[in-house]
Amino acid sequence: MATAGLDAMGEEFVGRVLREIIAFTAFTSENDPHGERDCARLVVDGVSIIWKIDYFDRSLTYHSPDPADPTVTVRVMTAMLAGEY
Repeated sequence: MATAGLDAMGEEFVGRVLREIIAFTAFTSENDPHGERDCARLVVDGVSIIWKIDYFDRSLTYHSPDPADPTVTVRVMTAMLAGEY
């Protein structure tokens, strides 16, 4: 998912953001304070971006009862401008 603010930056920029997220491995205590590797901050073309992964139940209504179990979990990644967080 991309937020409205990120989407407004244009398709080309959103594509660069997604490629940066895919390649991202530089987790630190500053950009991943909980050490879960499901959320981080990065900078793309001078724009601060936050991405995070949420773990929902199969109906996408509530949090997953067991995020580690793919039979009861749907993961949704959201990318946004840092100012939208």
